[in-house]
This record gives sequence, C-alpha cells and structure tokens, in this order.
Amino acid sequence: MASPLRALVLGIRFLSELALFAVLIVLGVNAGLGTAANVVVAVLAPVAAVVIWGIGIAPRARRRWPDPWRLCVEVALFLAAAAGLAVEAWLAWAIVFAVATIGIAAAVRVVAPCS
Repeated sequence: MASPLRALVLGIRFLSELALFAVLIVLGVNAGLGTAANVVVAVLAPVAAVVIWGIGIAPRARRRWPDPWRLCVEVALFLAAAAGLAVEAWLAWAIVFAVATIGIAAAVRVVAPCS
C-alpha cells in the first residue's frame, strides 16, 4: 500500500510537470517575435520538453536515464523555464517556480525513489 506522503509528492510532481509545459506555452505566446512566430514557439517549446521528458525522465520511459543525469536534465528544463519567466519581468514567479519545481524533483528521489 502506498503511503499518503508518497501519493502527495507524486501528485505535486505531476502538477509541477504540467506547470513546466504551461510556462513554456506562456513564454512562447509572449516571445515578441510576431504573431505567427509566437504561435510556433508556443507550440514547439512545450512539445520539445514533452519529448525530452517522455524519452528519458518519465517513470515509464523505455530508456529512462539514470540519476544523476535525469535530475540534471529536469533541473535544466525547470531553470530554462524560470529564466524565461525572469526575462519576462516575472522575477518573483521565476524564483517561486524554480524553487518549487526543483525542490519537488529532489523530494521525489527521497520519498519515491523508483518513480
């Protein structure tokens, strides 16, 4: 039987993944490249992140990367999104996003190491 803490951490982890993709969409929409280019970036950025996540980070990935490589890629994705938020002048949100997402990525390894 799974512990409530494990379920909570994994649930928050899933929400942090969704937040990453949402942030990338928002950053794409606000890219300032022109309407058509913004749409392209708003679609391609989260799609690229989803592909990277699905290939080596997701719990059911066929070729899941081992830690610490997997953690490094996760942190890089979260920091890239946070940097985008900071560039858009949302510095407080960038800090909150980076701390929360990287913190939950670390917590998953402690509470649910096989997930």
